Amino acid sequence: MIRNLTCSLLLCVANALSAQTMGLLQYDPNYADGYLLFSPQSNTTTYLIDRCGLEVKQWSSAYTPGLMALLQSDGSLLRTANTGNAIFTAGGRGGRIERFDWNGNLTWAYDLSTDSLCQHHDFCVLPSGNILVTLWDRRDSVDAVQHGKNPALANAEIWSERILELEPIGTDSAAVVWEWRLWDHLVQDRDNALPGYAVVAEHPELVDINFFQGPPINVDWIHLNSISYNADLDQVLVSSHSLDELWVIDHGTTTAEAAGHMGGARGHGGDLLYRWGNARSYDLGVLADQQLFGQHNATWLPAGHPYAGSILVFNNGLGRPGADYSSVDIITPPTDGNGNYTFTPGQAYGPAAAAWTWSMPTPTDLFAQNISGVQPVADGYLITDGPRGRAIQIDAAGDVQWSYINPVSQNGPMMQGATAQGNTVFRYAYYPPDFDGFTGVSLVPGDEIELNPIAPSLCLMSGLEEPQANAVELFPNPAHDAITVRLGEGEEPSTLVVIDALGREQGRYAANSTSATTLALDGLQAGPYMVAMLDAKGRPQARARFVKVD
Repeated sequence: MIRNLTCSLLLCVANALSAQTMGLLQYDPNYADGYLLFSPQSNTTTYLIDRCGLEVKQWSSAYTPGLMALLQSDGSLLRTANTGNAIFTAGGRGGRIERFDWNGNLTWAYDLSTDSLCQHHDFCVLPSGNILVTLWDRRDSVDAVQHGKNPALANAEIWSERILELEPIGTDSAAVVWEWRLWDHLVQDRDNALPGYAVVAEHPELVDINFFQGPPINVDWIHLNSISYNADLDQVLVSSHSLDELWVIDHGTTTAEAAGHMGGARGHGGDLLYRWGNARSYDLGVLADQQLFGQHNATWLPAGHPYAGSILVFNNGLGRPGADYSSVDIITPPTDGNGNYTFTPGQAYGPAAAAWTWSMPTPTDLFAQNISGVQPVADGYLITDGPRGRAIQIDAAGDVQWSYINPVSQNGPMMQGATAQGNTVFRYAYYPPDFDGFTGVSLVPGDEIELNPIAPSLCLMSGLEEPQANAVELFPNPAHDAITVRLGEGEEPSTLVVIDALGREQGRYAANSTSATTLALDGLQAGPYMVAMLDAKGRPQARARFVKVD
């Protein structure tokens, strides 16, 4: 009888959870630590959630993101904003950077949006607190042709790229303390009377102004979609979506040196120190050699990681030969003993292939055609499937252990069970429980973000079917008027939750951590129930089942 009732409870819960279309979809207690930050692309709110999918904090802006948001070590939120620039209308448009304190107050904002320049996509913060940002740099056709652009392919304009280092000042100002311009590092092989004339294959440190991946009418020629900084190397890593390449640039230059080809820490000025992904862009490869396909979120792996110092990237796989599918790739650039990137003239930059790669067991099960990203977390990786607003975490073996779908669209939170639409996310960011920005602030979770969430949550029910020896004892069982909960050694929950066979919460009780706690069962119908024990942050610590009898 007890076994049949317990199975009924499990079946009802399983049926309820199968109806979920958003929010927390997969949970493993072994991957329960930490918090995720994300900004739904069509909404003006940025959310911080725990691993149970419960809202911990939110910040409201007047603007949708443009596109990235990151927490800082002082607890503030840095967030890009889409100000609606009418000239730069491509994906990733921003135009403004904002800082909010933990309480949601706007403490600093700086506009980077004119008819000739516009911030877009990503940013990163240096140890000094300065901010590196990417900007579109508008150039007209006359300027482009004078720099060797093929007149037959010259549009009315072309967008180059700039990187600015900003030192925030006051509440609405910033000083530009360093600048790099792609326009200073071009090569062309059409006209020896124009700047940058050379054999393209002999100058991979420069960017060919006539190499276009998309149609010639595409003015967003480079489309940098991520920026990362390596403090040990004092180098900047960017990702060019349009050229399917990663570039490394020396930050150890003055602005004047960054505009030239000499000087700086590596002696090459602002020329590219390293590039990888598509050697066709500098005439030293063919399509079969191409490694990257519309990639995003290139970053250096930190100390302590098995591939520390290598480059991690989300390879979207758009146009990948054979089939479109996404992968997570790790690239280990070849270097000499002094930290310089090695390169054999006349050959493409190495390596010939990624040092490590991951895709779904059926690769096409994950194909994010745009946006998206990846971040090392614990022994695995947090992956953003941006077009679907999905975050998944894989373990060291490559198995998915946790997943969540953004439940927020332009109009706000959506109803659980509805089709998730308009919920794209540029990139989720993970923060561990000991993140400095969490010092002295409340991280007590609230409710799920989605409307009408299914109860009990997947987090609460996780592991229901697995007995937990010595975790808790319920007696008598079956019970009539009351049941006593006695905790196992080391168990210190703060709350006990009683849940019925339909997954409905029937009551919450403060747990006595030093002795048994007796729960009155008055008003409960006969049937199977579960007691879940939660810690102070609302996370399940143990579970046990009992049967109420008349």
